[in-house]
Amino acid sequence: MNFKLLDEKIKKKRRKKISFKRLLKSFTYAVEGIKYTFINEQNLIVHSICAILAIIFGFIFKISGYEWLAILIVIGLVIAAELINTSLEAAVDLLSPEMHPLAKIAKDTASGAVFVLAITSVIVGMVIFLPKIF
Repeated sequence: MNFKLLDEKIKKKRRKKISFKRLLKSFTYAVEGIKYTFINEQNLIVHSICAILAIIFGFIFKISGYEWLAILIVIGLVIAAELINTSLEAAVDLLSPEMHPLAKIAKDTASGAVFVLAITSVIVGMVIFLPKIF
């Protein structure tokens, strides 16, 4: 088998034309994914409410630029993790519609990753806001 020829065929097939229309479509698909998750996953709503509260408190307590950076990073990480968790759960459900121990592990560990990030974000918020409150 000629691997060089095969590699060239794969590269040629994968090469996609760069266009503004494709770029806009990709943003549309991303927004659809965010909307889907927001509508179907109550945890994203909880995370979003907490994010809005953190932003409001940031303005009230006039936090520093570095504190804003920390808050925005953890908000982005938690929301991104929730989106990834939702996509992983959908993929697992597609591949394993019936209950399977490995499917449960995949879904539980992805959910656990979001939980760890959420707890971390709470700790970051406490480090930033508790000294300003007390």
